[in-house]
Amino acid sequence: MVQVLYEDNHILVVSKPQNVPTQEDETKDLDLLNMCKEYIKEKYNKQGNVYLGMVHRLDRPTGGIVVFARTSKSASRLSKQIQDGIFNKNYLAIVEGTPREKIAHLTNYLKKDEKLNKVYVCPFLENDAKKAELEYKLLDSSHDLSLLNINLFTGRSHQIRVQLSTIGCPIVSDTKYGAKKKITNKLSLWAYKLTFEHPTKKEKMTFVDYPPIDQVPWSYFNLKNKL
Repeated sequence: MVQVLYEDNHILVVSKPQNVPTQEDETKDLDLLNMCKEYIKEKYNKQGNVYLGMVHRLDRPTGGIVVFARTSKSASRLSKQIQDGIFNKNYLAIVEGTPREKIAHLTNYLKKDEKLNKVYVCPFLENDAKKAELEYKLLDSSHDLSLLNINLFTGRSHQIRVQLSTIGCPIVSDTKYGAKKKITNKLSLWAYKLTFEHPTKKEKMTFVDYPPIDQVPWSYFNLKNKL
């Protein structure tokens, strides 16, 4: 069942469940893109193939907001916003420990090992190195954990996970990137806020989708009073 946050003739905004791929991968597990196509097909009694343009994605373990384009024109305009840096993505992450700085801008160069499906920090001169930038703000600390609000400036694979691990604060339960605590089977990372300009109305739109606040470790923090 797709959780729809907003829809019109041009865009579809949904909440992606954790551990569901945004688009089909080698596992052939049910993916969000096909779930949304099926939703549109059934709701509007569409015949044949349904067009749905994917302009951004979330890593499989990450939950939260995803917007799809319902027309090619909308897809092109949203993609242009991403290129121009006016498509803003904010995440919540719970990490082990406490970052040294309460607010910081992180810049690293990343490279992905496709066989291991793991990303590494590397020198910027290395072949295929991709620049990754984010800014985080410490919101609260509890139970030897910290809640961070992250503004993502680039959309690299596993970016938030590896960059936070590099400063000694891996995301809770993210054993792939150095987490010592396996509190849950889900990554404590959530794309909770998305801001962009409507592709045809030109109006600024902001969507908010909270993580499961009744579940550990999110329940350690009073999220709605921190944002």
